Amino acid sequence: MKQVIVAIGAFCLVSSAPATAQNPATPRDTIAERAILDLSKTKWRWMSERKVDSLAALFDDQAMFVHMGGSWGKDEEIDIIRSGRIHYKHAEIFETSVRFIGTTAILLNRIRLDAVVGGNEVTNPFMVTEVYVQQNGKWKLGSLSFTRLLTP
Repeated sequence: MKQVIVAIGAFCLVSSAPATAQNPATPRDTIAERAILDLSKTKWRWMSERKVDSLAALFDDQAMFVHMGGSWGKDEEIDIIRSGRIHYKHAEIFETSVRFIGTTAILLNRIRLDAVVGGNEVTNPFMVTEVYVQQNGKWKLGSLSFTRLLTP
């Protein structure tokens, strides 16, 4: 009997929560989420087109990049793209999600990446984590990490 009363009390407490608590996506979140998703798509295009000046403006000076072959900072990533050591030919995006923590956005992309690495064409399934930080009203990429998936 005691368990039934506790369960009913818990149900009443949850069901009496304000309606706004049931709708976690406010218009501001939706606008910010769309901005991050659009920025990520633009970044993938710039990477495939090797637009290093645009990427250099997007990447924070302290940004970190994690690949299957190692990790490095902004200058190395820009140099790798400029030189063609990695050519991000095409990223086919299957799923995305965005979460915000204050002025930080964490975006997850499940992709299939077609690239040329060291002169070899490769295709890999990845979960890519992109971390964006808002600075002076603009989003800057703070981290880009590739995690190779075992399934295509």
